[in-house]
Amino acid sequence: MRYTLRQLEVFLATAHFENVTKAAQSLAMSQSAASGALKDLERQFDMQLFDRVGKRLQANEQGLSLRPKAQALIEQAKVLEQQLINHKDIGHIKVGATLTIGNYLAVGLIADFMRENPGAEIQLEVANTEAIAKQVLNFDLDIGLIEGEFYHSDLEVSHWRDDALVVFCAPNHPLAQKSVLDDQDLIAAEWILRETGSGTRQGFDRAMHGLLPSQSIKLELQHTEAIKRAVEAGLGISCLSNITLEDAFQRGSLVPLKIPHRDFHRAFYFILHKNKYRSTGIQRWLALCQRN
Repeated sequence: MRYTLRQLEVFLATAHFENVTKAAQSLAMSQSAASGALKDLERQFDMQLFDRVGKRLQANEQGLSLRPKAQALIEQAKVLEQQLINHKDIGHIKVGATLTIGNYLAVGLIADFMRENPGAEIQLEVANTEAIAKQVLNFDLDIGLIEGEFYHSDLEVSHWRDDALVVFCAPNHPLAQKSVLDDQDLIAAEWILRETGSGTRQGFDRAMHGLLPSQSIKLELQHTEAIKRAVEAGLGISCLSNITLEDAFQRGSLVPLKIPHRDFHRAFYFILHKNKYRSTGIQRWLALCQRN
């Protein structure tokens, strides 16, 4: 072959960091060696892979086209290396999860996975839907578990499981005494919500179509527990996934509100890059999630 895996590693690291020096550091190489490997790759195939934008090296059209194919090849090479070294070991999997999934479902899944696959290593990144999708697209994560709908031409999005959002308040809130809420109640209320870009906020906005311009949003918070504490303190009402509220409802510190004329159903999804190599570890992780 006219190229080496090392040249592809340098190319991918440069595309990621947009800087040869940082790419070299990430690969434990000298800057000159990394720069030479990149120049050799471009010269061997008479092609330019980057445009210089100020101090940054930004992948051009040819570089962007090559990147997912090179990434898939490197991933397969790493899997082969692990199989040669460890035979049947699963290796290292990088999983991303949105906050609801990460805080209430992912840890249990990781525990089950590690019990079924001794020696496996899992890295968990928890962030909102947009952030997880961006990292999957950038190959920083092997797979994402998200709670919001997200479309990108380079992503494979698959249904995982159904979920439902619930509007809730403190037991001493005036709305807690109402058997059913109407649209006027929803407009008059002060809301404490997740931030824009989260799957929970996306589901809420969809359920409240037609009312959003008239609603009063008092606070936007990134963390589910902070929202629950704020609602318990009487600062307003909110809307979160039912799985995050079950314990609070059982204790009576929060109470659900009924809004039958609005649709709060939604789904959780798997997202993977279309060019991501499906290693044995990724396949087993997906199978485990489907069983739960």
